[in-house]
Amino acid sequence: MDAIKEFFLNTGFVYLANHWQTLVMLLIAFVLLFLAIVKKFEPLLLLPIAFGMLLTNLPGAEMFHAELFAGGHVHWDLFGGANANLTAGLLDYLYLGVKLGIYPCLIFFGVGAMTDFEPLIANPKSLLLGAAAQIGIFVTFIGCTLMGFTGAQAGSTGIIGGADGPTAIFVTSKLAPELLGPIAVAAYSYMALVPVIQPPIMKLLTTKKERQIVMKPLRSVSKTEKIIFPIVITVFVALLVPSAAPLVGSLMLGNLFKESGVTERLSKTVQNELMNIVTIFLGVTVGATATAKAFLNVQTLEILAMGVVAFGLGTAGGVLLAKFMNLFLKNKINPLIGSAGVSAVPMAARVSQTVGQKENPKNFLLMHAMGPNVAGVIGSAIAAGVLISIFG
Repeated sequence: MDAIKEFFLNTGFVYLANHWQTLVMLLIAFVLLFLAIVKKFEPLLLLPIAFGMLLTNLPGAEMFHAELFAGGHVHWDLFGGANANLTAGLLDYLYLGVKLGIYPCLIFFGVGAMTDFEPLIANPKSLLLGAAAQIGIFVTFIGCTLMGFTGAQAGSTGIIGGADGPTAIFVTSKLAPELLGPIAVAAYSYMALVPVIQPPIMKLLTTKKERQIVMKPLRSVSKTEKIIFPIVITVFVALLVPSAAPLVGSLMLGNLFKESGVTERLSKTVQNELMNIVTIFLGVTVGATATAKAFLNVQTLEILAMGVVAFGLGTAGGVLLAKFMNLFLKNKINPLIGSAGVSAVPMAARVSQTVGQKENPKNFLLMHAMGPNVAGVIGSAIAAGVLISIFG
């Protein structure tokens, strides 16, 4: 009987009875699994994130140890078994890909191979709209510093406004790894809510007449232009913001695989096998950082709130710049495409198309919106490089 009693006292059920915070984290993981599976909110990443959160909060599983990465550094000596009370778990080893900045860059290989920069090349003005949408990142950064966040934590929170999950993870893993769980959940949750968050802001800032503007078809882009573009952008960004080179370089190499026409196998690999494998590792390990200690605090609520602010300001920035540009342009821009600069590809562009077509059924804005949409991917990567160069 004593052996049975001892066994029961060492089970996770007893632990949960005495640690309500862990029970809350398990419930949050269940909610996220529900949103991913039933509501289909960014399921490709939200599902592994939620399951990683579930694994790390199961008492006794010992799959992830925050001590190995305390202070924002990898304590390599502990991986070798120097501490007899701690044995590195599966997720500890997989998390190294996040901590060392490997997974986000590999994701960008696939994103680049799936991205068509033709709308941006055909209408270079859309690059300005993508840049304007990054205002949400920097305004939120200022707001977070006023709220008491450190510069690194404020930058990591502000990057949510770029609506680019891998970029948010890349920045946070380098600047504020203790916030990785809540920031990753916020970033991917808000990306899934693009069709809900953006339309009210777009309609508030535009008139019915502006939303009905019909834009001329884009010019055709030559294959030579498509090949030269990623090379030029890589060189320019690397020289301007060297810290952004890993992300932008990976993005553009993936795109060059597709556009060059001579590496079809590599293009298909980074779009499918590599992208899928890294997505699993990235999601599970990011979710593993969402422990009760890291997640259940006031700062997490502040991050969730400021994430919405960042996203909303990014949407507004693109729309308002388009309205300003129309003061000087002969061929007017439909301001709705400015909202697509937040980089949630291609959801934000589809929202511009949907809202515009409701006002004018003959209006087709999707390809025009893809210009600022892909520009936003570049813009958020550059913003990430700026923050890393300042606070990294």
